Amino acid sequence: MTEARPTGSAVIAAARAWIGTPYRHQASLKGVGSDCLGLVRGVWRDLYGVEPELPPAYQPDWAERGASDALMAAAIRHCGPALPLAAMAGGDLLLFRWRPDMPAKHAGILSAPDRFIHAYEQAAVIESALVPSWGRRIAGVFRFPDSP
Repeated sequence: MTEARPTGSAVIAAARAWIGTPYRHQASLKGVGSDCLGLVRGVWRDLYGVEPELPPAYQPDWAERGASDALMAAAIRHCGPALPLAAMAGGDLLLFRWRPDMPAKHAGILSAPDRFIHAYEQAAVIESALVPSWGRRIAGVFRFPDSP
């Protein structure tokens, strides 16, 4: 028997429970500290109970050049192929890259057609407007899977 895909509203509710968690690079503990990947890892744990893999150490720098696109590869491994931008819906995982020639280095969860939840450096997990400057940096849209 296959488990049902978590609904977009369940993903959004799980992500909103992290709002206010302070920003901490490589952390993933609700209310204590999280970065953008830590938020996605925590939501994954809330939905499925266990993470499919632990990430290796990574740099906080968006401008990292020459690195592999590890975040994109992990999203494809665990969520399947990227969806077209036009298909994105509430609860989808969004990956961002600062420039087209760089790997994806930021993640968030779409909470409304024009809003997303993410861990913002030097702040906390917040819900932000998906303004054009963010929208044009979307590198991939992924849906949480039926089962981990």
